[in-house]
Amino acid sequence: QVQLVESGGGLVQAGDSLRLSCAASGRTLDYSMGWFRQATGKEREFVARISRTSDFSDVTESVKGRFTISRDNTKNTMYLQMNNLRPEDTAVYYCAAKRATSSRRMENYDYWGQGTQVTVST
Repeated sequence: QVQLVESGGGLVQAGDSLRLSCAASGRTLDYSMGWFRQATGKEREFVARISRTSDFSDVTESVKGRFTISRDNTKNTMYLQMNNLRPEDTAVYYCAAKRATSSRRMENYDYWGQGTQVTVST
């Protein structure tokens, strides 16, 4: 079992950058990981995913070229670098972990963090 804690959210202006971190209590090498977000009044949606050894990753179309997912298994931490933020990126961002291969589907993840708020003003 693994516990996940997100950090790095905040209030920024459009065009600014933020880096989210997801610290895991267990050994992250055992898990594929992902980032999801949920805006007020909307369903939680996939943002990015990364395989256990970082040999595969991808992001959703709306953040391509702006967001980058990475991980450091020596620190049991995953990151989401978010550049050129837009108001529509405003949401609570959640990290998640699952065994075996990564997935874009929320229901495939076994462990979730509590979320960190990202607010982008115009």
